[in-house]
Amino acid sequence: MTSRIKPTVSIAFAGALLISACGGSSPAAEVAAQPCGSGEVVSGRPLQIVSTVAPITSIIANVVGGSGAVVNGLVPEGTNSHTFEPPPSAAKVLEESDVVFINGLVLEEPTKDLAEANIASGAEVCEIATGILPEGEWIYDFSFPKDGGKPNPHLWTNPPMVKEYAQVVRDTLVKRNPENAETFNTNFAAFAAKVDEIDAAMQLATETIPAADRKLLTYHDAYAYFARHYNWTVVGAIQPSSFEEPTPKEIAELITQVKVEKVKAVFGSEVFPSPVLEQIGKETNAKYIDVLRDDDLPGEPGDPEHSWMGLMRFNFVTMVEALGGDASALKALDVNDVVKDSAVYPQ
Repeated sequence: MTSRIKPTVSIAFAGALLISACGGSSPAAEVAAQPCGSGEVVSGRPLQIVSTVAPITSIIANVVGGSGAVVNGLVPEGTNSHTFEPPPSAAKVLEESDVVFINGLVLEEPTKDLAEANIASGAEVCEIATGILPEGEWIYDFSFPKDGGKPNPHLWTNPPMVKEYAQVVRDTLVKRNPENAETFNTNFAAFAAKVDEIDAAMQLATETIPAADRKLLTYHDAYAYFARHYNWTVVGAIQPSSFEEPTPKEIAELITQVKVEKVKAVFGSEVFPSPVLEQIGKETNAKYIDVLRDDDLPGEPGDPEHSWMGLMRFNFVTMVEALGGDASALKALDVNDVVKDSAVYPQ
């Protein structure tokens, strides 16, 4: 499948984030033929929206809340979004959609293919990340090497980029459903203010961690854009797409690297449990934290923390405190959605 990353365990030294300014074509460069918002105007009925991973569904929910729009997230929480293939039943949901929002950057190709094959005339597929990030700013790194042709797609762990996501959603829906433009604009303004608060709180929290300690070793390679924005360093990531564990030689090399870099904590994932990281923690005296969430929102639907904002607060607090920083500014955040709406995350 074109969505599968190449089997690899990448071990690299601090500062090894690569920002590619590659020329020529690549899979992620194949954006939709029409810009987002080019579909037919919808009026007199609820807008039907489909999205993919839960963080993006939550961002959309904050923009559309109170408009009557129905939002269906296709990728179950806790699922590996890189290998997710939508079931045949998803075709009907896609047939009835007005807008299908996907992340893009080659994250959800099976879903994109199914959507393009099934959406009705006048509907559209909108690739958010592909549209907001110029190719010269794509990051190729540990689990997403340049020769694989797929950049790191995890823009949603970086708050300023999430504000751009929400702006694309707002602009698209204002064009498609102008009778609810005021609601979309009002919700976007409120959500953008909350994103700014998260960003400011993370900046404050970062300042409480010595610069030499702002190092991340994770299993899932989800923090490249986060690290670039907050001036952290992603020391490495272990993510073989085959989900097999790395070889003993690779583990030994990574243990040596952690010791050399004096990494204070290693971070596992609730989606990708890794005894390797636990072993590395024991042999290097680094803390092993196994609770980072990738696409899985905290709590249950309807809970205040079950949101993109709740997810970011949880992960940021976890990382800051593990590295010895003060997360009080983050803990004080209100992570409730802008508008609670039962039409979002239908059961």
